[in-house]
Amino acid sequence: MVTKQKILIVDDDENIAELISLYLTKECFDTMMVHDGEEALRAFETYAPNLVLLDLMLPGIDGYQVCREIRTKSSTPIIMLSAKGEVFDKVLGLELGADDYIIKPFDSKEMVARVKAVLRRYQPVKTAPSGDKTKCVTYPGIEINLTNYSVVVDAQTVEMPPKELELLYFLASSPNQVFTREQLLDQIWGYEYIGDTRTVDVHIKRLREKIKDHAGWSLATVWGIGYKFEVK
Repeated sequence: MVTKQKILIVDDDENIAELISLYLTKECFDTMMVHDGEEALRAFETYAPNLVLLDLMLPGIDGYQVCREIRTKSSTPIIMLSAKGEVFDKVLGLELGADDYIIKPFDSKEMVARVKAVLRRYQPVKTAPSGDKTKCVTYPGIEINLTNYSVVVDAQTVEMPPKELELLYFLASSPNQVFTREQLLDQIWGYEYIGDTRTVDVHIKRLREKIKDHAGWSLATVWGIGYKFEVK
């Protein structure tokens, strides 16, 4: 029997939460609904969801703080839901560790598509029976493994959300090659993501906070163009 993937829906509007649950249940997801920040944090521990749909405007602890708390202990994907469409709000959500951002009101099919897309990116890539090689790049002091979604730096595992890891893997797979922000947005987020190039800057910033430059390599900015994984 296939185990259903679990989605934690956090929204203080019970009607919206029930509507989201209905659409996701039709797609064979298991859902749980909560309506405030404190309840969301408790449910995250007990329900152990595969993904969190998180409204920003919550009573008590708001969605930003909930996201921050979850990110201190888990890389479980988070999609933020908000009526706020300002770039500042999107960037702040991404800086705190969200994997995607959906503006209300949203189309139900788009919401389901984004949930599926984020979950696909989060799931470890299975090695084909034909003997395909593990998707892994290694440099002195770092190993980035896309097969099991792990990053090891100086023998220490570094936790990071799926898109951060995918961005790092993509850059490290083509050492010293410069990619524009637009190229990286297209490669990592794809056509399903509607965002701007500052999303890339936010994720690079978060990677640099977790992975410091090494004597033999670094995440380098090429001013006016984009980024590269520089091997010295």
